[in-house]
Order: sequence, then structure tokens, then C-alpha cells
Amino acid sequence: MNIFVGSLPFSVKETELKEFFEEYGEVTSVKIITDKFSGRSKGFGFIEMTDDESAQKAINELNGSELGGRKIVVNKAEEKKERGEYRGGGNRGGSGGGYNREGGNRRF
Repeated sequence: MNIFVGSLPFSVKETELKEFFEEYGEVTSVKIITDKFSGRSKGFGFIEMTDDESAQKAINELNGSELGGRKIVVNKAEEKKERGEYRGGGNRGGSGGGYNREGGNRRF
């Protein structure tokens, strides 16, 4: 099960987060999300655990608990949604589309 962890202290490391969750079962991956320019933590991350029952127990017991002086948010991660194909603009070109919907007969 994939678990979302929010409101993390910016100083927490992935190894610390892994140890925090390993009390509830096997952790297969830990990822703290960072800013791509500064490399600084964005304050949230994801934990993946092999056993759904252990993961649910971790969610129930760790949500609202304190880590590094902050109350963290822990819940089941939502599945990443596929990015939809861009469908902007309707009719592109030809009559009736774009900026000049009057067909080019502008009068000033």
C-alpha cells in the first residue's frame, strides 16, 4: 500500500521516516518530495509498505502523531491520475474558430 505523509519537518530525512514506519511492518520504499531547484524538502512524501494490514495500522496510529516537533498527516495515497490530453480551443482555424470569429470582416 502506498501511504501519503504530510506536514513533515523540512529537516527529516528518508532514513528517519523509514525507521518511523518500520515499527508497523516492512517498508519497501520512502520518497520525500523535494523542490527541483533548491533540493529542499516540500514537507511531504510517500511510504510504500508490502502488507496492507500493517500499512492501515500505521495510518491509523501515526496520523496526527508528532515527528520532529510537528503533527504529521498520514493517509492512504490516492492513485496518480493520468494527465489528460489537452483539448483546448474547439475549432482551430477555418471559419468560426480562434480570435476572429466574424470571418475577417472587421469594420473600424
